Amino acid sequence: MFYADLSLVFLGIVVLLASLISLRFGISVAIVEIVFGVIAGNLNVINIQDWMIFLSTFGGIFLTFLAGAETDVILMKKNLRESLSIGLASFFFPFFTVFILTYFFDGWSYMASLLAGAALSETAVAVVYFVLVENNLLTTDAGKRIMAATFITNLATALALSVLFFKPTLYTFLFYLISVLVIVLATKFSYLIFDNERFQNKVIEPEIKYIFMLLLIFMVFAQLGVLRPSYPHLYWGF
Repeated sequence: MFYADLSLVFLGIVVLLASLISLRFGISVAIVEIVFGVIAGNLNVINIQDWMIFLSTFGGIFLTFLAGAETDVILMKKNLRESLSIGLASFFFPFFTVFILTYFFDGWSYMASLLAGAALSETAVAVVYFVLVENNLLTTDAGKRIMAATFITNLATALALSVLFFKPTLYTFLFYLISVLVIVLATKFSYLIFDNERFQNKVIEPEIKYIFMLLLIFMVFAQLGVLRPSYPHLYWGF
């Protein structure tokens, strides 16, 4: 218990130090925190607990949601060619480069090379969003184009992983069904929360809690969707 407490204190010091370094050198705090996290994790100076993993997962999903909410759909449609060209180029170039190097030169297996290519072609929407917000670029046309291109890169990576490694189960289709249902209902009835005068400008912020509830629903059923049931009639593997 004492070690766990010291671990949390050290975590707080690292987070504060990352913020100070970010302000001093003008580097995004998200990048500094990632670097410090990699170092601290490999040195085993932080005792990782379940609630930390949950908060990091939820925080990443929430930042991705915020990034999606900030995407200018109208501007993306007007600059669809630019967004597609940048996004697809940023996916395919590292994907094929990593695949060729690992498969033909390093002797990796075929599937391992594909996985490495897909992993290294990924662009972190949350990190890009954080950097753009920190530098006041999100409201500019260039920043909006970068966000649109980043989403296209992420979408290409998700499609690649789905095509290469997707092994659907009955729970996967349940996740799709629940997701569509939640999106339809949220689109139709969310105004009852956001446009209700009784909920606006309240310290309890029910709007944010409503968004949290929706994201948690997606998280639960997404986790359920990747389960591998032991019943053969529930599993269709490739």
